[in-house]
Amino acid sequence: MQSLCVPPQHFPATTLSRRRFPTSVTRSARAELREDNDPLIQSAIHSASLRLRETNRTEPLFIDPYAACFLPPYTNKELNLNEQRQQYCLATKFIDDKLLHIAKRIDGLKQVVLFTDGMDTRPYRLNWPTSTMIFDVSPEKVFEIASDKLKDVGARIPKSCIFFHIPVESGNLEQCLRSKGFSGNRPSIWAMQGLPLESQSSFEAMLSAISSLAMNECYLIGELPTNITLQSDLTKWMEKLFMSNGFKVKIVSYEEIAVSLGVVLHSQVNHDRILFLAQQLRFSDDQMENWRREFERVEEDGDEQGFEEL
Repeated sequence: MQSLCVPPQHFPATTLSRRRFPTSVTRSARAELREDNDPLIQSAIHSASLRLRETNRTEPLFIDPYAACFLPPYTNKELNLNEQRQQYCLATKFIDDKLLHIAKRIDGLKQVVLFTDGMDTRPYRLNWPTSTMIFDVSPEKVFEIASDKLKDVGARIPKSCIFFHIPVESGNLEQCLRSKGFSGNRPSIWAMQGLPLESQSSFEAMLSAISSLAMNECYLIGELPTNITLQSDLTKWMEKLFMSNGFKVKIVSYEEIAVSLGVVLHSQVNHDRILFLAQQLRFSDDQMENWRREFERVEEDGDEQGFEEL
């Protein structure tokens, strides 16, 4: 009988390579290399590290039980991120609280649209009311990596809630949301934090799509990077832009949030982002279409019954 302990030199070099480096290991190495070199992935991992540091504090503003799953081992070293962490976490807490407060005031089916970096854990960590539809709009490659890691740690969407992902690269935001079941005839809440925006025009197009879909009195909450525009007066620019899309916007200061939460700021706020809360004053395209049809129906009924024009 041939010995099972075959000397290694009897195997071809290609076979040795496969035995020493299994396919799964090779794929893992490639994935790590992709994460190291991709700025979108690195930015999302950076934000996850800020959430993890906040979670590990003695009295955190919020707890993210899933942030650690996004971080490779070598990112666990101590980093000087206190200034960035405070501003980012104040915004995160503000958006979290507003989302849940508004969602709990809405009766029936609720629609939440999150514009994220792909590693946002709000769909998993927040206590969403029943009958909530959650739409995550984010970079597809980042979202795919995050989904695998969240699945590995057992993250689950709350029961009775439904989750959909919309790749931000899809282009037609309005069409993509509608294809997943979004309706402009139902209340919606919109939030933005971490979404990579390339230019002022990309944000303007996004805001226009939101304006078409959001019912009257719906809210849009979020952070906007200030480097997408060269406007000298950001407040006036935002007020004009939002009002042209039917939104009344309020700029929220990080210092104001810190005071309300009893947080002492260790340094001045970095003005690379602007935090806002906006309310829709217009009616959605779907609402307008329904009223148009109802008006036509009333006119037809009136003609059939022989009403004369005064």
